[in-house]
Amino acid sequence: MQNGVKLAIDQANAKGDLDVKLEYVAADDQGLPDKATAAAQKAIDDESVVAVVGPAFSGPTNTASPLYTEAGLVTVSPSATNPNLTDPKNGFESLLRGVPNDSQQGAAMATYYAKKLKAKKVYLLDDKTDYGTGLAAVAEKNLKAAGVQIVRKAVPQKTPDYSATAKDVVNSKADALIYAGYYQDAAPFAKKLKEAGYKGAAISGDGTNDVKFIELAGDASENWFLTCPCTDATVEAGTKKFAADYQKAFNRAPGTYSAEAYDITNMIIEQIKGLKGDVQREALRDALAKASYKGLTKTFSFDENGEFKGTDVYLYQVKGGKIAYQGNVNELVG
Repeated sequence: MQNGVKLAIDQANAKGDLDVKLEYVAADDQGLPDKATAAAQKAIDDESVVAVVGPAFSGPTNTASPLYTEAGLVTVSPSATNPNLTDPKNGFESLLRGVPNDSQQGAAMATYYAKKLKAKKVYLLDDKTDYGTGLAAVAEKNLKAAGVQIVRKAVPQKTPDYSATAKDVVNSKADALIYAGYYQDAAPFAKKLKEAGYKGAAISGDGTNDVKFIELAGDASENWFLTCPCTDATVEAGTKKFAADYQKAFNRAPGTYSAEAYDITNMIIEQIKGLKGDVQREALRDALAKASYKGLTKTFSFDENGEFKGTDVYLYQVKGGKIAYQGNVNELVG
């Protein structure tokens, strides 16, 4: 995501048609809620910062959003997907979500298992984070509605040994598994599942959809399904030039949400142009909230609560040690 933001800024500055020079400022919350306020305050205290692409994770977004709201500093997240973030009761007036939330992703998981794989019993495990519990709750609701039997468990992040949980999955006789959490824990869990002899299907969300999952899990990651409200920038026709530019700039392929972060940055830049150099934080926030922007990945627009208006979710599968793009879940299910 960071590189996607940088590429958009570099390209905009190179065009030379702006009244201002854009600069990139990094603030790292490490994906941790207890680091989020310090990262937010760094951005807020820098008066030249007029917009934030992020936060990346749901927990830090929840923690930091009150500070951003108080400061009138808009945050457009490419990847924070917990459905509750845009609940108007929160009062997160500076938060815009640039991605379908987990109500869409959890539903897509359930739909694929119920309609495509014809799963009868699903073991549903979350990591007790804001992201994991939100995703699991939606998946559970949709699976039950489809008549699928559920075994629901929660195991916190950084559990030192997933052996007991893996054995419980096997003993449950579930023919499919959902892990709602991040790759740092999905990887050791996948290893223990393989050791325990699990043979059923396994699926996880965008928190696991990263090459690090394969690096950490090794061949235990093979055949895992991964969902994401993001497309593969190297496959989709509309993002192939972006992928080539990204490869040239950073000597690597785009990662999860790289193209979406690029699109969101360009959306922000377009609104900065419209303000003709007089860029005040709250004015930019209000302009973005009302805007519609056709990016490379999708059209970005928001409802009155800052929720993204689109619904598409995409499926991937680990094949031959690589994350292989399968396509739009709705189209795959038919």
